[in-house]
Amino acid sequence: MSSSTAVKPADDTATTQAGTATRSTGERVLDILSALARFGMAYVWISAGWQKVTESHINMVQTVEAYEIFTPYWSDLIAQVIGPLELAGGLLLLLGIKIRWAGGVSFGVLLIFIMGLYSAHTRGLVIDCGCFDPATADPQEGALLKSIWRDVAYLAVTAFMMWRPFKKFAIYP
Repeated sequence: MSSSTAVKPADDTATTQAGTATRSTGERVLDILSALARFGMAYVWISAGWQKVTESHINMVQTVEAYEIFTPYWSDLIAQVIGPLELAGGLLLLLGIKIRWAGGVSFGVLLIFIMGLYSAHTRGLVIDCGCFDPATADPQEGALLKSIWRDVAYLAVTAFMMWRPFKKFAIYP
């Protein structure tokens, strides 16, 4: 009877405890990365949206029209709604309201932005992307390509945030 009962050696217990400590350290690292992703993307969306909301409407319309994709009517409509929508998305992330859903919308919007940037780049347009501060637009050769790569990085951060949302300090995760 005593031969069927196995007692773990003390060194196995230490390994298990060390493994638990390593796992909790890993969890803490993931928590930190997840918090940086959530609050970082909230900052990106809020700052981009704030710049557009405080910018004159005509500058925003001209920025959208520079892409040569939309009619004047659609350019005007996009110029009216893009800033408030970016602000709203950033606030959802900041406050922690439906984090994965907000991340999914963020991911979709970034894909649309990348498609617009790529379209303008492949047609050889030298325009400012209008992403953050249309008033200080200084279009330069290759700037659209840099904006595409920046947005691809934002996609990766957003995907991580959706995979592992930081729910601490969230109102309605």
